[in-house]
Amino acid sequence: MKLKIIPPLVMLIFAALMYLLDRFLPVGEFDFFGRKQLAVALLAIAVVISFMAIYQFRKAKTTTNPSEPEKASQLVTTGIFNYTRNPMYLSLLLILLAFGLKLGNAFNTLLAAGFVYYMNHFQIKREEAALLKLFGKDYQLYQKAVRRWF
Repeated sequence: MKLKIIPPLVMLIFAALMYLLDRFLPVGEFDFFGRKQLAVALLAIAVVISFMAIYQFRKAKTTTNPSEPEKASQLVTTGIFNYTRNPMYLSLLLILLAFGLKLGNAFNTLLAAGFVYYMNHFQIKREEAALLKLFGKDYQLYQKAVRRWF
């Protein structure tokens, strides 16, 4: 089964929903000292994590295409992959959280949780099945050693 919606587009859809929720829901607004700085910090962390993951995939000469996990040529388990099995998706989540902080509506955390659910159910489980088929016991050991998100 080929993935129909690529993860960055999924993130943009959830970001649009966050914007609409903030725009039209009259409750849930919040503010605190350093909110905007925290949003910028989360965005910066997301960019760094994403670049680290892409670099490690390219260094290993394996695919970064989330639509075709069965084309992975090597299991990458070092660097940022020591801490998260899905650093690129973690980056997308951090971008959503930063956007939610910028908007300042507490209910956007529900949409960020919805993004995690969607990614777990429709993207990550499919990838994990493909990687298990490709790398077998090595991938099972990696799954036990490193958490899915962080």
